[in-house]
Amino acid sequence: MKENNVLGSEEWCRFEELGIPAIKARVDSGAKTSSIQANKIKIFTKGLEEWVRFEVNPLQDNRSISILCQAKLVDVRSVKSSQGISEERPVIKTPVKIGNTVFEIELTLANRDTMEYRMLLGREALNGRYLVDPSKSFNLGEISDDDLSHKYRPYQSDKTGLSIGLLASNPELYSNKRIIEAGEMRGHKVVFLNVENVYMKLDATSPEIRYRGGNILDKFDAVIPRIKPSVTFYGCALLRQFDTLGVYCLNSADSISKSRDKLFASQLFSKHDIHIPITGFAKSPMDTKDLIRMVNGAPLIIKLLESTQGKGVVLAETNKAAESVINAFKSVQTNILVQEFIKEANGQDIRCFVVNGKVVASMQRQAQKGEFRANIHQGGAASLIKITSEERKLAIKSAKVLNLDVAGVDIIRSNRGPLLLEVNSSPGLEGIENTTGMDIANVMIETIERKLKYSQ
Repeated sequence: MKENNVLGSEEWCRFEELGIPAIKARVDSGAKTSSIQANKIKIFTKGLEEWVRFEVNPLQDNRSISILCQAKLVDVRSVKSSQGISEERPVIKTPVKIGNTVFEIELTLANRDTMEYRMLLGREALNGRYLVDPSKSFNLGEISDDDLSHKYRPYQSDKTGLSIGLLASNPELYSNKRIIEAGEMRGHKVVFLNVENVYMKLDATSPEIRYRGGNILDKFDAVIPRIKPSVTFYGCALLRQFDTLGVYCLNSADSISKSRDKLFASQLFSKHDIHIPITGFAKSPMDTKDLIRMVNGAPLIIKLLESTQGKGVVLAETNKAAESVINAFKSVQTNILVQEFIKEANGQDIRCFVVNGKVVASMQRQAQKGEFRANIHQGGAASLIKITSEERKLAIKSAKVLNLDVAGVDIIRSNRGPLLLEVNSSPGLEGIENTTGMDIANVMIETIERKLKYSQ
């Protein structure tokens, strides 16, 4: 067979009718149909025909380049993914150019954001045309980084900035104001989105997110979630919808949900050899006495599973008091954790602010006299501190286990080394920016730029 009829395991494809100058495809003879990454899929009527409009991010790990395409709808088929899940996918026909050969193929429109390749070339496109030599790559022509950059130069805007949504509840909070200010200072458009005024349309072919009054939110490059605990469930549902539409979320719904469930988070930390104060959990009041003994007895800490900012956290100074508090919580069907009290900490803890896998700032918090909680919201005083390399590693690993791009990691110093108290997925900026002088809001915006491969 001629060399120009032999494909490697990956090849470059061009779709002139769709306006896609080059897209890297994985050649897969095990897949029947070819597919291409697509989001914001919308089926519409053109004359008497059904067409489909969609966006393609043709370059892996670069969501800042997005190409709007449209084509006649050929079919909507049930396709089984590599995970064995069946889903309805629109199908189009379009000419493809591989090497110097142009021919028409069918493409299913699929969400391939998590896949290594933005396109898959299946056997229907190969039959009667090509053999595949999996030992080779780009047998019909390689494209250098410089050539690729040149091809996509017309699709790159010059310093127009990103469109960023801030998903929160109160625009007047210090943290939210600072994030908006930092984004605008870097030339981006930052829009405040009240969680409770956002709603969504769930549909296989044309999912949407809308804002109060019916405005469709389809122009965001990224969303920064600052979700208060009382709207965790709904806020995470919105983040999943934004992700479905191809919008980058600075902290995913899954990572926020894990961080808010203190029991699940504690189990993950234990599983990954992250040291925490001895913690107990039980359902039945019959086990209260042993639960107290298990965490070394009073004094001990009792925490609501979804507590935050020090709220829902109680210090029981005697075993009898601990029994009373635990049984009172259980009598009203409230889930709690029981945790050992680290006396030697003297009401101090350390807040490490982790962004994109790095500790960007740290402060020590000291509880008020007569108070055991060092949270700033509970009147704690903050001061600069130099953390140890062990504490730095603990903070970074804790955020990584929950897959959080932004995290406030609280650590306590004990006689057996640093212990993790908890990880906050929406950490406040006021205390740590004022204490350290660090412009953390700017670091958060820079992280979004890096994730989206945006350069000013």
